Amino acid sequence: MDLIQSTSGLLYGSNLINPQAFNKLNLKPTSFYNNHQKRKNTCNSESFGDLFTKFATLDSPLLVKARQNEGAGGAMVETAVVEKPDSRRFQVSYGYPTPFGATARDGGVNFSIYSSNAVSATLCLITLSDLHQNTVTEEISLDPLTNKTGDVWHVFLKGDFKDVLYGYKFDGKFSPKEGQYYDSSRIILDPYAKAVISRGQFGVLEPDENCWPQMACRIPSCEDEFDWEGDLPLKYLQRDLIIYEMHVRGFTKHESSMTEFPGTYRGIVEKLDHLKELGINCIELMPCHEFNELEYFSYNSVLGDYKVNFWGYSTVNYFSPMMRYSSAGISNCGQDAINEFKFLVKEAHKRGIEVIMDVVFNHTAEGNEKGPILSFRGADNSVYYMLAPKGEFYNYSGCGNTFNCNHPVVRQFIVDCLRYWVTEMHVDGFRFDLASIMTRGSSLWDAINVYGIPIEGDLITTGTPLSGPPLIDMISNDSILCGVKLIAEAWDTGGLYQVGMFPHWGIWSEWNGKYRDVVRQFIKGTNGFSGAFAECLCGSPNLYQEGGRRPWNSINFICAHDGFSLADLVTYNNKHNLANGEDNSDGEIHNHSWNCGQEGEFASILVKKLRKRQMRNFFICLMVSQGVPMISMGDEYGHTKGGNNNTYCHDNYMNYFRWDKKDESSSEFFRFCCLVTKFRHECESLGLKDFPTAERLQWHGHTPDKPDWSDSSRFVAFTLQIDCVKREIYIAFNANHLPVTVSLPERPGYRWEPLVDTSKPAPYDFLSSDLPDRATAIKQYAQFLDANLYPILSYSSIILLLSPDENA
Repeated sequence: MDLIQSTSGLLYGSNLINPQAFNKLNLKPTSFYNNHQKRKNTCNSESFGDLFTKFATLDSPLLVKARQNEGAGGAMVETAVVEKPDSRRFQVSYGYPTPFGATARDGGVNFSIYSSNAVSATLCLITLSDLHQNTVTEEISLDPLTNKTGDVWHVFLKGDFKDVLYGYKFDGKFSPKEGQYYDSSRIILDPYAKAVISRGQFGVLEPDENCWPQMACRIPSCEDEFDWEGDLPLKYLQRDLIIYEMHVRGFTKHESSMTEFPGTYRGIVEKLDHLKELGINCIELMPCHEFNELEYFSYNSVLGDYKVNFWGYSTVNYFSPMMRYSSAGISNCGQDAINEFKFLVKEAHKRGIEVIMDVVFNHTAEGNEKGPILSFRGADNSVYYMLAPKGEFYNYSGCGNTFNCNHPVVRQFIVDCLRYWVTEMHVDGFRFDLASIMTRGSSLWDAINVYGIPIEGDLITTGTPLSGPPLIDMISNDSILCGVKLIAEAWDTGGLYQVGMFPHWGIWSEWNGKYRDVVRQFIKGTNGFSGAFAECLCGSPNLYQEGGRRPWNSINFICAHDGFSLADLVTYNNKHNLANGEDNSDGEIHNHSWNCGQEGEFASILVKKLRKRQMRNFFICLMVSQGVPMISMGDEYGHTKGGNNNTYCHDNYMNYFRWDKKDESSSEFFRFCCLVTKFRHECESLGLKDFPTAERLQWHGHTPDKPDWSDSSRFVAFTLQIDCVKREIYIAFNANHLPVTVSLPERPGYRWEPLVDTSKPAPYDFLSSDLPDRATAIKQYAQFLDANLYPILSYSSIILLLSPDENA
């Protein structure tokens, strides 16, 4: 690492400003992690608190001495501090310890940041032009006597902040074995910054090919405004939701989207009508907190392009929206990007669509001991991360570090962050990635903090699952957050699997991974799953009823961003991840998929017909199950990733929504999905408040009231009362390779009419009321229905409606 420093400055009151200090980093994509250990040793400056009265004016040049420790010994170094001519001037005062972050108030800006172990702190002010030159414009040293309250450093400035950003430098021990990574040469981000500025375009390197250029934080202004036009939360009942998991960039980046602002928040707005047509009333945005998409930047010889962090599960800052998902980029120091995210939320709400964020509070982009010092590590590493007694990073996330979620400071940070996104950005809820980590015990690095008394020996309980985790308690009982959607991915990579057991306080839902696995195995015809499949259709009472929860606590899904897409689930038996450049060693092995007889997209006509049938079967199951259905982006038209079940690193066609494919006549699956979601919305009994009982639901087999729950059974059927008039629907799934003719329940004065039959080609797979030849199609079933029978082909499902018999 090349480190070039130059300092000169002026003592303003009790604060030393070094307007010409800069830290030029010349980092190449492959050198960052290798150079991270070449640190500058700790640097302690004399206190200037006693000079405040004597040097309160802005025109008193001084010669001050700073002591810089080198190794075990120290050498006195004299640094000349002179007034910078024609410099930007700020009026400096002590400031306030709360709120954290940079806050516009009283005609100026208050800066406040937590750091319990730093011995000195410096506020760095950086103009936009200097940021691109890796130069600090001005430095303001904070006096620990006057600019520190408890463990909070703070300062208040008045002046001209136009096009000015900020960051911090902290000094203290650099001792990984003690959990400390202080490096006074590093400019770090404020964890509470509301916008992070660096590169302006997604995937574009800096001119010097630096993947990690210097970043800085936006300084707020009292003039920051956004016209919400009276926007209010939609507050849908969770049981009424149909969730759509979406990637911001991938949704409109493909050229076929024909959007004015492809790959951005505004691009989504241009396509919201597609979601309305599909029946979506809630979008779940994959991570759009600030992250560095060039984190994995490396040449991929397989595809001849470069790997990037496309999914974004590697947060740099939790308060800042991803700048490069905005059409405005970093213009107006990030305020335009903030407003663009707000615009997306406002426009979604206008169309009756809630917005949920996928948040990643389990780890950060700083990784393990070989990772960069960006923010949390440089401010207080031992507080923000779970550390072992000798400073090693616990890795329950599988990404190098684990956020110390249940530490008092960290859990308050998370609650503050969630509150910000609800109150300032108007989001409607959150899906928590690897949420089980948030239930693990924190590391406090002091037995007295943990036990109240000193403890002899190694009794560190870091990472232990807690029955009543303080963070989940705080979120669940927070006066603001208790009213939004809270969804847990109830597992982590450390083996803590909590599906059905996540601490919930009566309001948390879970990604139901067991639903996914059971449904996949039953639909593809695996023996022994008929009973478990029936539980899934009922909202998984085996998982949630005993704990006092309801069907809506189960977020049902067949596919998500990781794993096979729906089309690939019926096309591939094995993962095909060679394009990731990892010799096909990455990605999930147990996919519970079935290629319907031939591997890959090039298959016989019969195989392709069976695949379409299976896709319809999966979608029907998802929409008739109690609980909350979630659709993965692109599955509504049959998006394929070529059998790749781990496309985290691809900014290309694999992850882009193909609007041309959706619009093709061959994508009749989209019509089917729209009609089925519409049917779910109209059928009140498919979103029950509680688990269905025998008064509303009856199970059947090949004959009425005789279900077969044996291990060899691959048939499940049931009738469900859909309203108080005793109208019913009959739903059946035949996952056998043989057809069956079933006897239907007798309903005197009524007859069964077909609505859905997945074995039929489009458009007869769904006999909608507007189908021109619907009556003719229904007559083809007459000979069976007159006898109260129905033939169900192999690997198909049906929905029948009970209607008055005009001939009775």
